[in-house]
Amino acid sequence: MNEPVQSTRVQFTKHDNVAVITINNPPVNALSPGVPEGISEAIDRVEKDASVTAAVVIGGGRTFVAGADIKEFVKMTQSKGGPGPGLLPLLLKIENCSKPVVMAIHGTAFGGGLELAMSGHYRVATVAAQVGQPEVKLGLIPGAGGTQRLPRLAGVAKAVEMCTGGNPVKAQEALDAGIVDRLIEDRLDGDFLNGAVAFAREMAGKLAPKTRERNQKLGTPQENAAIFAAARDAARKKLRNLIAPLAAIDAMEAATRLPFEEGCQAEAKLFLDCLYSDQSKALIHIFFGEREVAKIPDVPKETAIISVNSAAVVGAGTMGGGIAMVFANAGIPVLLKEADQAALDRGLATIQKNYANSVKRGRFNQQFVDERLKLIRPTLSYDDFGKVDMVIEAVFEGMALKKEVFGELDRVCKPGMILASNTSTLNIDEIASVTSRASSVIGTHFFSPANVMRLLEIVRGKATSKEVIATCMQLSKKLGKVGVLVGNCRGFVGNRMFHSYIREATFLVEEGTRVEAVDKALYDFGMAMGPLATLDLA
Repeated sequence: MNEPVQSTRVQFTKHDNVAVITINNPPVNALSPGVPEGISEAIDRVEKDASVTAAVVIGGGRTFVAGADIKEFVKMTQSKGGPGPGLLPLLLKIENCSKPVVMAIHGTAFGGGLELAMSGHYRVATVAAQVGQPEVKLGLIPGAGGTQRLPRLAGVAKAVEMCTGGNPVKAQEALDAGIVDRLIEDRLDGDFLNGAVAFAREMAGKLAPKTRERNQKLGTPQENAAIFAAARDAARKKLRNLIAPLAAIDAMEAATRLPFEEGCQAEAKLFLDCLYSDQSKALIHIFFGEREVAKIPDVPKETAIISVNSAAVVGAGTMGGGIAMVFANAGIPVLLKEADQAALDRGLATIQKNYANSVKRGRFNQQFVDERLKLIRPTLSYDDFGKVDMVIEAVFEGMALKKEVFGELDRVCKPGMILASNTSTLNIDEIASVTSRASSVIGTHFFSPANVMRLLEIVRGKATSKEVIATCMQLSKKLGKVGVLVGNCRGFVGNRMFHSYIREATFLVEEGTRVEAVDKALYDFGMAMGPLATLDLA
């Protein structure tokens, strides 16, 4: 390595005849202002330096490029001058480089990160890396040629799946699809970079293939017509009323029908239509909101965390069984207690049915389900509760019963264990009053069905310790939930909103509106279920 040159967010170094361009914009190397400019300057150096025969672009720290800086999308909608040229000119510059540019992907290459990677002539990845185009989850589509380059690398069907669903693809799948050219083991520090540099040396002197000129996987009009029709039908059913998935399909259809430049123009128009929509603004607001709720002013980041390596759930009904599945899905062994064998059997049967449905839909495979079921241990007693790290009470929503359960938990549970209630409305302080450890008592209100819904209300009592709060907030991430800390009041936040919603729906029925009409109005608006159907399910 020689001639280190450092800019603010992008560094240029040389490993003999291979240039290494390192993006250092922690924590996720987002393509914030300064990063594209730094990459552009580095590509200029690659072109001008006669001693350089190939280049590697790699992310510093724990990831490649996790995406664009979403704050820039907000600025674009607020700018009076309108959006600028975006990333596309940079990506064309990389693609036009006369020397092979190898994109080295570790961690994640999402959104603009994958668009950047696809502009390279080759892509290598670690076996643990993931790639994806998740823009639809922000109400957007790829806006820097992503809908035009991805079908050329992965084929039309795979590109449609990735851009409409927005879900990540693991490295091996990316390799099989043609998005990545080689996987590199990275067992030791430096292995991946050295492997990427070695790959670049192999490619040096060879004709560098431009992704935009790879048309072999774009398919025939007949093949594509069936793919696009099925994708639109699925989007309208599963992603009702959302404009971004359909826009993504339109953009990829343009990739199969138009020259690359014209396809990019079509993509740009569709991207801007999505960007300025209320849907995108709302989803971007949610994106930032989900990250903001993790910041609790009076609970510092350095607050000690209690290890939760095992759990127990009291109650095997709809909520208790779902909560047990949540812990099992996260790999945490869980006891599931009921008062009698019949109730326990019903709860276990429901859990097995839920898992079977997940296998049928392709969400889990049978091996995963079998492993998770082994983590759920049914019981009729509190005998082993003293061995677990956390208990979640999920019995009938009645204060007397909950007090009875917590009194028993206080007797059998070890010191320092977290005692949580899944109550949806009741006073956490009153529940805690029957214990000798109010500082360990907290509310963890899962929403039904618990194994599906992402929101987890974490309710702090007046005596709940900061360690318990911090632990539950961190645990929510491990459980795949968005933990939101709320105060102790009737209905907390979720049900305070929901109860008003239900009350108005009920008034409409009392005033003569048909139940089906009320539900249909809200379903057509975009709700997953009508309010009265939701009550029936609950």
